[in-house]
Amino acid sequence: MPRGNKPYQTTAAELKPEWHVIDAADKTLGRLSSEISVLLMGKHKPIYVPHLNTGDYVVVVNAEKIRVTGNKLEQKMYYRHSGYHGGLTERTLGQMLDKTPTRVITQAVKGMLPKNALGRHMLARMKVYAGPDHPHQAQLASSAAATSTQGEDS
Repeated sequence: MPRGNKPYQTTAAELKPEWHVIDAADKTLGRLSSEISVLLMGKHKPIYVPHLNTGDYVVVVNAEKIRVTGNKLEQKMYYRHSGYHGGLTERTLGQMLDKTPTRVITQAVKGMLPKNALGRHMLARMKVYAGPDHPHQAQLASSAAATSTQGEDS
């Protein structure tokens, strides 16, 4: 028996990603990362489907001013391996914030995204900067103009 009403299915042509700027100053790492991952996946939109990149672009500024609770600055460890024997490098969170503060947020968000090609595309839409400046003013202006014109049409 054929059904007359088919359920709505989001297509790639309907996707219009927006740009968000998030200031990481004095925000807790985990709570900020989960907020960013929701925006990157697109779960805040009613058109979310798991097989398309429905997420938005996210610009994170002031990554060096992130906050953590407890003794994580001394106890939380980050591991990398060069691929050679004895090539394991370990750093504490405090050392990572001193040397590469952007990598702390990137790795926290990466752990919350899908572990597949779609998750890598989502992560590529995140831009993290240690200081308050970023080179994405033009995209933010065009995104804001697009949303304001869409609001006038409806």
